[in-house]
Amino acid sequence: MTETIVDVDGVVDIAPTPVSAEAFKRAFRRHPGGVAVITADPGDGPVALTLTSVASISAEPPLLFFSVSDLSSAAPSVLRSDTVVVHLLDADRVDLAVLAATSGIDRFADRDAWTRLPSGEPRYLGVENWLRCRIVNRLIAGASTVMIAEVLETSTPDDEVRPPLVHHDRTWHRLSEASRMDG
Repeated sequence: MTETIVDVDGVVDIAPTPVSAEAFKRAFRRHPGGVAVITADPGDGPVALTLTSVASISAEPPLLFFSVSDLSSAAPSVLRSDTVVVHLLDADRVDLAVLAATSGIDRFADRDAWTRLPSGEPRYLGVENWLRCRIVNRLIAGASTVMIAEVLETSTPDDEVRPPLVHHDRTWHRLSEASRMDG
């Protein structure tokens, strides 16, 4: 079966691959990723999802991307949203990563855990490093959609850098000075 990717110029076919889905997943389980929570509200209530696919594209203009799996219960709402908040998690917020990754629950039931920005987007409290973004492009790729976003606003603390939350081989990890390597 041939997969397709839809881009702004049309449809691009991708040839069948001999790599199984399980082999592909196994390879990426060995690749660590920083953890982020995306929040959005397309008008019918706030949604959140946890992911490791956030990456910067450009500093000028400030652009980032992330991918949203079709399997995520939050996917339909995130895909309809014009703006999102990207929460880049410190290791002390593994609770939020777990909350936003749990299906079938109200991720916003605790009204004391979140607020709305003046522009209307839901934002979790206790996350100091976040970016408010406007979606500028969507690219359907297999069973996911790659979202390209322009960063409109940031909140990044100027004080000490806290250890980030990292996901590796189905487990949460905290980077620390002990894991630092010179090179």
